[in-house]
Amino acid sequence: MQNLQQLITQYLDFCKYQKALNEKSIKAYRIDLTQYADYMSETSMQLNRKTLTVYITNLHQYYKPKSAKRKIASLKAFFSYLEYEELLLENPFSKINVKFREPILLPRTIPTQNIQKLFETVYHLLTEAPTDYQKRTLTRDIAVLELLFSTGLRVSELCSLNCNDIDLEQGSVRIYGKGSKERIIQITNPDVINSLITYRNLFIEQLEHREFFFCNRLGHRLSEQSVRFMIKHYAEFANLSEHITPHMFRHTFATLLLEEDVDIRYIQHILGHNSIVTTQIYTHVTSSKQRDILTVKNPRNKINI
Repeated sequence: MQNLQQLITQYLDFCKYQKALNEKSIKAYRIDLTQYADYMSETSMQLNRKTLTVYITNLHQYYKPKSAKRKIASLKAFFSYLEYEELLLENPFSKINVKFREPILLPRTIPTQNIQKLFETVYHLLTEAPTDYQKRTLTRDIAVLELLFSTGLRVSELCSLNCNDIDLEQGSVRIYGKGSKERIIQITNPDVINSLITYRNLFIEQLEHREFFFCNRLGHRLSEQSVRFMIKHYAEFANLSEHITPHMFRHTFATLLLEEDVDIRYIQHILGHNSIVTTQIYTHVTSSKQRDILTVKNPRNKINI
């Protein structure tokens, strides 16, 4: 068998050029597989079922369940590729039970009053902006926040949006999610549409010869880290004590839709989840809706004593 690191490079090329995986997925595979190669090199172990079991146990000892699960999945996909290409006589994953109980982590949402305060703050800052530069920055940031909250986009999906993905006349956004899976989300709220139109008109010169929709001060594509910093900055300005992340907008969007009795299958499609199981996590966090239902519609209310 070839050198393990050479096989990893070959597999990553396969993922990039034949499976057409995105850069984030390939980066994760590279990190996980290189870690395994380094471990094998340092321990001078032979590649077999026994040493793989030891390595998996090691992952469980040093990583949180979600991280360990991802690293094991990376290895499993890699060895399946080697087996398929007949580069491996026996897949060491055969007859290894890698199933384990992963704790349910409820998604963190943003209280509605905090979202209200955050939006009030950025819109107020826009009216008070003393310079054209600050006005432009705030206009862009408002468009970003409005789109995050009204569509439940992942921050990676938002930053990868191109100009031809957004149709403001028809009010729709084409999104390429995980695994390049395409979906279209309608934008119907006039404030959201207006924020995007205002941004586009103000940045028309920067966007004219570029494919991406959101740009930074240097005229490059807006980064995920910039969005995280932006939200942190405005949350602090609004005197919000909780740490707010872009993904919390997505969690909040989904939870509020569920509380409005939107069918979970529609929410699954809007969020771009492959499995309904992923979407069902939001059914655990709608306690306020549950309270309303049990207060108004509890059958015990019909019993008079």
